[in-house]
Amino acid sequence: MTFSTRLKEEITEYNSSLIEKRAELSAILRYDSKIEKDKISITSENAKIARRIYTSLKEVFGINIKIIIRNQKRFRIKQIYILEIKEKVKDILEALYIYDNGKKIRANESYYEAFDEKVSYLKGAFLSIGSINDPSTSGYHLEFIFLTKLDADFLRKILKGIKIESKVLKRNNRYMTYIKSAEAISDVIKLFKANNSLFYFEDIRIYRDHKNMVNRLNNCEIANQEKTTQTGLKQKEEIEFLKQNHLFDLLEENTKTVLEYRYKYPESSYSELSEIITLETDYKIGKSGINHHFIKMKKLIEKHKNHL
Repeated sequence: MTFSTRLKEEITEYNSSLIEKRAELSAILRYDSKIEKDKISITSENAKIARRIYTSLKEVFGINIKIIIRNQKRFRIKQIYILEIKEKVKDILEALYIYDNGKKIRANESYYEAFDEKVSYLKGAFLSIGSINDPSTSGYHLEFIFLTKLDADFLRKILKGIKIESKVLKRNNRYMTYIKSAEAISDVIKLFKANNSLFYFEDIRIYRDHKNMVNRLNNCEIANQEKTTQTGLKQKEEIEFLKQNHLFDLLEENTKTVLEYRYKYPESSYSELSEIITLETDYKIGKSGINHHFIKMKKLIEKHKNHL
């Protein structure tokens, strides 16, 4: 079972109020039903989702619903659940803000003003046309696929109304409203009250964030080590230049000591070099002191080159 399916099934276990069920049904029937003159058909491959839609319709509208179960034999045998509504079709479509006077109307934010209604509408859209990547196998991605840009834009407004940022993208002849931010996806799952899915998502997210942080620190450490080595080797060349040009003896004894140790340990950092010199000689010195002596060395080299 995919993470997307597990999340949807967990959503079906949460008991909503009648107002929330109405908003949820509004999204499901708008985006994933076949509407005819005297009949509405809703098809689902998931028994739990089909049962939730059936129960919600019964509770909200008090109607009889016909259930048809078919076996689909493409690739593997699986059951398809078809819910057929033939009672109060006009009343249902108008109550769910899908039709008005026999004509289909656009979804409008004013129909779902309360926060819980927006969340329920989002929940219905996810159950019918939404999917989410498993965070353990790929990147963070939550999407909804629509036939029209108007519908995709409307869901983006619903998400924005509950402080979730999303984007709309055209994919072939469809439109996709999607979220890439791990934090935003986590917030959506939290709003769905799917705690098991949330814990799973957050565990993976924490693990991946920790792994990325360790990798960044390792990369930073490697980069720093490379920079230290390059600096040390360059300074070793400069020390050789001083000796070849009889300039080394012009330096103070402490500076000569530091340069001799640098020549001996070209790959050491300033901190490591200061510790070695302090332990092996009577000269106690820190990082800033090390740097001060190298500045003296550079000034002597520049002065010599300027007189050439």
